[in-house]
Amino acid sequence: MTKLPVHYDAIILGAGGAGLMCAAVAGQRGRKILLIDHADQPGKKILISGGGRCNFTNIHTAPDRYISQNPHFAKSALSRYCANDFIGLVEKYGIAWHEKTLGQLFCDQSAKQIVAMLMDECPAENVTLSLGKSITSVDRDGDRYVVEYGGQKAYAPSLVIATGGPSIPKMGATGFAYDLARQFGLKIVEPRPALVPLTLGGEETLFRELSGVAAPVIAKCGKTQFREAALFTHKGLSGPAILQISSYWQHGEPVTVDFLPDLSKDWLHQAKRQLPRITLKKAIGTHLPARLSDTLIERISLAGELGNLADIKLEDAARRLSNWRFMPNGTEGFAKAEVTAGGISTAELSSKNMEARQTPGLYAIGEAVDVTGWLGGYNFQWAWASGVAAGEAL
Repeated sequence: MTKLPVHYDAIILGAGGAGLMCAAVAGQRGRKILLIDHADQPGKKILISGGGRCNFTNIHTAPDRYISQNPHFAKSALSRYCANDFIGLVEKYGIAWHEKTLGQLFCDQSAKQIVAMLMDECPAENVTLSLGKSITSVDRDGDRYVVEYGGQKAYAPSLVIATGGPSIPKMGATGFAYDLARQFGLKIVEPRPALVPLTLGGEETLFRELSGVAAPVIAKCGKTQFREAALFTHKGLSGPAILQISSYWQHGEPVTVDFLPDLSKDWLHQAKRQLPRITLKKAIGTHLPARLSDTLIERISLAGELGNLADIKLEDAARRLSNWRFMPNGTEGFAKAEVTAGGISTAELSSKNMEARQTPGLYAIGEAVDVTGWLGGYNFQWAWASGVAAGEAL
């Protein structure tokens, strides 16, 4: 027997960070909300983030730490719901947290606390949660949106797309948000993997033999650079510095790595004057892991005691070590990407409330939108901020 359709003030598709926050804010304003997710539990990406401790925000959140075709779009939402606002919510629930590095905030105990907090923020009398039911169709009937899911049908004057992007498909992530946006005439900025390991091919495959070796570096692509650790993998390059730079990298571009960011340009000259009998291998090896040092020296093709090596050759060696050029042949794709760059074009949306300009009642929030943050809690802060912006408008 078919169930009768139910009417709500808004239907939110996706019970991730953005969807939960949006439902909480709208529900607390007295709106009747239906929150739907095909997963069997809410906040699945929250639960696996930060090694299970959820890097829930970053105290250095600022619009210039987000990538978008419109770099100004995120300013409004981020300014109205900032990191301190979310920290206040976390502390209200007595969730202990700590700063790990570079402004990244984590739960002391478990990411489950963040999901439980967001669920508690959704008033039970106003927010209906439907889990484990696939959406079979979404249409518009006059001034109402009609969603069919799990053999049921629901109506609402507002519909929020909060289903994220296709990164981490093993978690059930898909490009559903883009298909739905196109259905209602919204443009899409080509989605691509971001915060993702880079792969190496050709002559650079020898670096794969360094799998497991890490070092603090400065990774650069174009005018953008990040100083954090780089990690060699059996496929290429990873680690925080590489994940960061991957969001800016385009096919065919080089990525340069400064393996000795704390040393001056003439450090080998100084070493030659102070320790002329030391070998180049030992001089470099004192600053880098042995396996990495050996591989770099092999590629430099220079050996011997510093006192016997010409200054110009030492200059060249120092320059290469501080500006090592890699030519990635790709990334490890959406399967390994922490987030998706691109998505629903910000040109289609109001920066104030995330509503589609030409389609009344249709909203898009979180990772589904063409706003991608740096590694380290920035994307969660965008989820909270965009969710609040829409939730206050529903």
